[in-house]
Amino acid sequence: MKSFIEEAKLVIFDLDGTLYEDTDHFDYYADLMKAQLHNEELQQKFQQDYEAMKAGNHVVKIGKAYDVENDYVLTLDPMSLTVTEVHDWDGNVVDTSSMYAEPLTFNFENMIAIGDGWWLPFAAAKHYGVEDTYTSYNKTKEYMVTDNFQLTKTAGLKQGLLELKESKKIVLCTNSDIDDVGRLLKELELDTVFEHILTSSMKPTKTEEHFKKLLAQYEVEPHEAVSVGDNFINEIAPALKLGMKAVYIHSASDERNENLFTIPTLANVW
Repeated sequence: MKSFIEEAKLVIFDLDGTLYEDTDHFDYYADLMKAQLHNEELQQKFQQDYEAMKAGNHVVKIGKAYDVENDYVLTLDPMSLTVTEVHDWDGNVVDTSSMYAEPLTFNFENMIAIGDGWWLPFAAAKHYGVEDTYTSYNKTKEYMVTDNFQLTKTAGLKQGLLELKESKKIVLCTNSDIDDVGRLLKELELDTVFEHILTSSMKPTKTEEHFKKLLAQYEVEPHEAVSVGDNFINEIAPALKLGMKAVYIHSASDERNENLFTIPTLANVW
């Protein structure tokens, strides 16, 4: 990982799940949406499914996709975004090859890339009929900047980023909106660190577009740039496809690529 970073001229970081690793807010988000189910039995099923997802014991897992309209869970080739297998909510294989003949396009409404913990409760909510998830998302973001929620600062991260900044361009590219990003970076004491910040980035749909523009803006070749993130579909696969290097924040990944380095956390890596 250090060699990737040391040789780079441009390092592009994700925010959620990368520069902070707290997960309690996902449970808060889940509880808000579960409360919209007025049937106690549905609430119990929602909770059971959500707990199974977090434990890795459900067909809905990080790294897959969720077709909201058809209630199907899709296994993907992350590099091509083509569907390799389809399951229903109960984990049964469904033969729907003709439905997903083309690479997927994600729109954050009907076709979802389950790239991180935000999307597990979202999928459960949609399966059980919750229509309004956005209000709960906004309330969760508001909760995250109150005294009731404390972001855990990743050990050594601020100093490491400041050291990187001395010799490289470091950029933040996140799906969070500008107000959330400002609050989170201030809470993490990282608000003066980044050369450039891209918010509401619509990853993974526009990841390659953003990366190409950044490569051109800073006049660096793809092999001189590194993408750092916890979401393989959003930040890692697009970088590898462009010939960039990537650092994947993941506890145990089976992905193998000569330009890929996997670590469980950014804590004390410099």
